[in-house]
Amino acid sequence: MKLLFVGDVVGEVGCLFLQKKLPELKKLYQVDITVVNGENSAVGNGITKYSSKQIFNAGADIITTGNHAFQRRNELSLYENNFIIRPANYGDACPGKSFLIYDMGVCQIAVINLSGVLFMENLDNPFVVIDNLLEQIQTPNIFIDFHAEATSEKRAMGFYLAGRVTAVLGTHTHVQTADACILEQHTGYITDTGMTGVEDSVLGIHKQNAIDKLRLHTPIRYQEAKGNCYMNAVLIDFDNKYGKCTKITPIIVR
Repeated sequence: MKLLFVGDVVGEVGCLFLQKKLPELKKLYQVDITVVNGENSAVGNGITKYSSKQIFNAGADIITTGNHAFQRRNELSLYENNFIIRPANYGDACPGKSFLIYDMGVCQIAVINLSGVLFMENLDNPFVVIDNLLEQIQTPNIFIDFHAEATSEKRAMGFYLAGRVTAVLGTHTHVQTADACILEQHTGYITDTGMTGVEDSVLGIHKQNAIDKLRLHTPIRYQEAKGNCYMNAVLIDFDNKYGKCTKITPIIVR
């Protein structure tokens, strides 16, 4: 079977590009299930009911999030949708589900959202959280969106879960890394899947905004970049009987 995982969709322009390109990509690769990180999909950042609807309309089956999951306080009801999940280490007091089991008839697929803690919010330890979650999950087909800043933390999580899950797919830093591999001949891994949005930008933000912020150290109001887009994704071929990744293919669509 084939799972397509799409990196962070950034803003309105990213949502529109996803709607334009995702259907043909799914058809090209004969994708069985599609997961999209949507935590930056709203104008400004965060996720809203409107931006999540755009992503589902593009062809996503499941939406994962990250550190901007609760950026829009007036939009928290969007987590009533069982197919939108937020990082598990935010804890049970937060709205939403941290993982879901997707029934495909021939098999079940678990998708789990986790957040890193290095250089990010001081959340529950993701290594402890994932151990607890894996005890609850019966299917061998397990995919992790690990939304983290530090490459060291992502790499460590990949090795920690090698042989125990089908894939560990990094998000958050918006730049697709060149280290896609299969760990222990079982677990697909990439440090960062990349992003879907304007390519001529700094992580989807107008590049001059980012330059001024870093050069001048003055308050800057970020603006969503405009221009030609690209979509970064990863295709996971897996054996659904054993939950084993047999091939991992990074994809960039311009």
